[in-house]
Amino acid sequence: MPENNCSLFDPTLFGGAVVDVLAPPPGTAPDDCLYVALHLAGAASLRRGDTSTVLAPGDLLIDTAPHPAGLLRDAECRMLRFRVPCFYLGVRRADVRRTGGLLARGDTGVGALASQFLQTLAGQSQAHRARPGNHLARSVSDIVAILVTELMEQQTPPHPTGAGEILARLREHIEENLADPDLSPESIARSQHISVRYLHKLFQQDGTTVGQWVRQRRLDACRRELERPARRQTSVSAVAHRWGFVSHSHFSRAFRETYGVSPRQWQAYAAAHADGVHPA
Repeated sequence: MPENNCSLFDPTLFGGAVVDVLAPPPGTAPDDCLYVALHLAGAASLRRGDTSTVLAPGDLLIDTAPHPAGLLRDAECRMLRFRVPCFYLGVRRADVRRTGGLLARGDTGVGALASQFLQTLAGQSQAHRARPGNHLARSVSDIVAILVTELMEQQTPPHPTGAGEILARLREHIEENLADPDLSPESIARSQHISVRYLHKLFQQDGTTVGQWVRQRRLDACRRELERPARRQTSVSAVAHRWGFVSHSHFSRAFRETYGVSPRQWQAYAAAHADGVHPA
């Protein structure tokens, strides 16, 4: 990434504060978030074990603390720090903590996209002295979520080639049929001509169960739909039914257990707030 991209704004105007991409929804713990450090200029390196990695402008460090362990900087180093609630990222804080933090290069792939969006977001926040708008903030959150998911998958030991391909096709089948209330382990296994027992084994090797995977994907879809302006007049029950939940009480209980708020609370919160970016 060209270094002059980093001169779109003066990070000293933020006073070293952490920039909140989105405010946490009601009912979530204040510390249930991830920090994204964007390297702008100067010398910095990240030491993990016996390995030291030199950071380039635009690189991103994602951690559970604002100051990642093992980060070494010189006096000229400049970084911006962003905070994003795990609620919006679809990842558990404890899982990221176990990895020791994540590093994304800012000159390739999703890392480059996230880096550019974060710089734009910070630049707009400085220019307007106000929240630049909910759409940009949510777009940044979605891109960071994709990046975190990609980096977390790289931390997972690879499956044997055949098993990995089957698991990928199973997940694709689930995504295409999330709205089907009759989606079941039996129908999922039949889609790839494997036994139900082997289906469960594949997901267990990936650290979850097929039932948990389906439920989480449905919950994520419902959460996104409930926050859309066009859906704010739609009942919670209708959204749940649209994504394959037969029982409203089961859906509400699962939603609260996963996100810390009820579906109605989340819908009301999304309707009442136009969250943007502001220094903490």
